Amino acid sequence: MDRFGNWIGEACKVILPIHEETFYGNPYSNIAICTLSSLDLLRKIAKSQLMNQISIAGRLLSENKGIDQIIRHVNRNRQIKTIIVCGKEVWGHKAGLSLFNLHKYGVDIEGRIINSNSPDPYLSVTKSEISYFQKEINLINLIDETDFDKIKQKII
Repeated sequence: MDRFGNWIGEACKVILPIHEETFYGNPYSNIAICTLSSLDLLRKIAKSQLMNQISIAGRLLSENKGIDQIIRHVNRNRQIKTIIVCGKEVWGHKAGLSLFNLHKYGVDIEGRIINSNSPDPYLSVTKSEISYFQKEINLINLIDETDFDKIKQKII
């Protein structure tokens, strides 16, 4: 990632601080929820009884550092087997679609997510971490779904 992109990201954190990143639930659950940019949905899930049935709920705003964090988390927390990807995409970044492309196609020799249309889909995780993600994690595509009850139905 270029330094200008890093600078923009840091500036956005100051101008538009988003404090909620992840909420932890049942450490024995094998389900995680990613709400993409839908922070209201993330807060609703975090405050609900659903947290007793899921391991973690978080957001995904970027196609690089955010995906790196998800890959590292599932590699460290191997009880997670399913990630429900829901909520609205970040305009212009399509991090959710990049996550699905990573799962299906992997990365090229430079660490770029194959078939991603995101502006900066370069990852720093290892090929073995990506391989584990591809082989062991089931992604459920509910991109653009923000209805709490419909998302909940995928878990119960």
